Amino acid sequence: MLNQPVPDFELPATSGKTFRLSAATAGKSLVVYFYPKDNTPGCTTEGQQFRDAYADFIQLGCDIVGISRDSIKSHESFKIKMDFPFELLSDADETVCKLFGVIKMKNMYGKQVRGIERSTFVFDSRGVLQREWRGVKIPGHVQEVLEFARTLAT
Repeated sequence: MLNQPVPDFELPATSGKTFRLSAATAGKSLVVYFYPKDNTPGCTTEGQQFRDAYADFIQLGCDIVGISRDSIKSHESFKIKMDFPFELLSDADETVCKLFGVIKMKNMYGKQVRGIERSTFVFDSRGVLQREWRGVKIPGHVQEVLEFARTLAT
């Protein structure tokens, strides 16, 4: 998928919006980060780090959205609680998760479970996927994504 446009998709978003990839990348770059679950420690930390760097991303002409399988209702409360300035998208039926290949078998308390592998994708202003990170470890990740976004802005 790298260096290619990704098939356009729509998902319900917080703030009563509908997100459409083609509209979100029209003239600006976009960070799409997939995370396992609202209100869990790692996902909260990752979201807070994107929140804290949001103004830097916007200054570069780059927006951010987060995607998980949680409901819009769950996303709304998570967004308000964490004061996220960006939208969270609900992919309850896993259509977009499958498109990006982020559903993986994971070990949780000794059991195999299907879940979202923490992953981040960056699109340029033409909707072309320019970079991906899979199996993301949170420390330093948002800063690395921001550095990459700077290369698209120049």
